[in-house]
Amino acid sequence: MFRTEDYLDLSQFAFPELFDGCEDVWVALKKITGFLKGKEVLTGKGTVIEKGATIKGPAIIGRDCEIRANAYIRENVIVGDGCVLGNACEFKNAVLFNGCQVPHFNYVGDSILGHKAHLGAGVILSNFKSTAGNVKVEGADTGLRKFGAIIGDGADIGCNCVLNPGSIIGRRSVLYPNVLWRGVCPADSIVKLRQQQEIVIRSRGN
Repeated sequence: MFRTEDYLDLSQFAFPELFDGCEDVWVALKKITGFLKGKEVLTGKGTVIEKGATIKGPAIIGRDCEIRANAYIRENVIVGDGCVLGNACEFKNAVLFNGCQVPHFNYVGDSILGHKAHLGAGVILSNFKSTAGNVKVEGADTGLRKFGAIIGDGADIGCNCVLNPGSIIGRRSVLYPNVLWRGVCPADSIVKLRQQQEIVIRSRGN
């Protein structure tokens, strides 16, 4: 069982009731549409929406957020307080807890980001399998055809990482840049990527 409290601090989210009755944390993704039904676009005090950003409701955006130029917020997105949604980032059917930083060229679809989670530039949370069937986590059917990732509180995903559908990242874990991740990463882990490089001396032309 992937319990909400093992990944997310609900005191850092304005609508903890979204997770009521969720045996596994990802079940909340199924509830976003119904939770936002009838709402349009609500923004909190102190939030700045820069020129060129697009927000399609329904969506709730908290206080003191930065929605930077060319951000694209599609339907069914809930954003906490003090978040950064940056240039050329796209969000769809997603939940961001307070203090999330998603600043540059990111895709966040069908995903939940915990308190102070951070995505480096170019991080992609892939949410759709190329093969048929629902997304599975450790062999268990999530009941979701589209499911990106659960990023625990304080986790940091390095630049240009790609997380495959159904990825679960534990609290305070760090993925080094360019990691291609699949599966469950335990809390307080560091995922390192080691590359073999070769340096050769350039030949000089006459």
